[in-house]
Amino acid sequence: MRYRVPNLAPATWHTAEIEVEKSRFLTWICHAPNTADFHAMLQAAKTAHPNASHHCTAFIAGPPGEQTHIGFSDDGEPGGTAGRPMYQALLGSQIGEIGCVVIRYFGGTKLGTGGLARAYAQSVNAGVDTLPTCEVVERENYLLRVNFSHEAVARTWCDEQKIPVQQAEYDSSGVCLTIGWPRDEPLSLTTLENRLKTALDIQKVTP
Repeated sequence: MRYRVPNLAPATWHTAEIEVEKSRFLTWICHAPNTADFHAMLQAAKTAHPNASHHCTAFIAGPPGEQTHIGFSDDGEPGGTAGRPMYQALLGSQIGEIGCVVIRYFGGTKLGTGGLARAYAQSVNAGVDTLPTCEVVERENYLLRVNFSHEAVARTWCDEQKIPVQQAEYDSSGVCLTIGWPRDEPLSLTTLENRLKTALDIQKVTP
């Protein structure tokens, strides 16, 4: 599976802001491969904006469509008017490993339940529209054994195919390379075997 995630360093956030009927909505987005990263941003948002009316949240700490490590909160707004619309906006973005806090400063005009839901969704979309992202490729590890004279060619081929070589172990018979093969592609070493003019020994790493 391949999907986009926020291209943000740990403990950094992407921000955006909109105004609706004089209420300010400040959006903070982080890369959240786990819930701890999201909660760190939430705490930072509360520390930076202690006087805000609400700190509403939504996160998906996994690939798009993740069902276990998700969450959302209205933080005192009427039920269903903030956290859920925010979560739906994140879900619709098809971006994974993402956490969001929308900080609201009440402007004096009540928006009603429909207006609130639209404002919170719009806030998330404003952040997502300008969010830098990068692609994550889910991989499975394989052990590829080659002799010493073939190692450089094998590494060059892996680099050309964008296959990461994660580890190399050496013994008297040659080199065992641990490579990360994309989970959504069938395993094929034909072009490498043609280049080396030999059959290759490869085994899947079992958990």
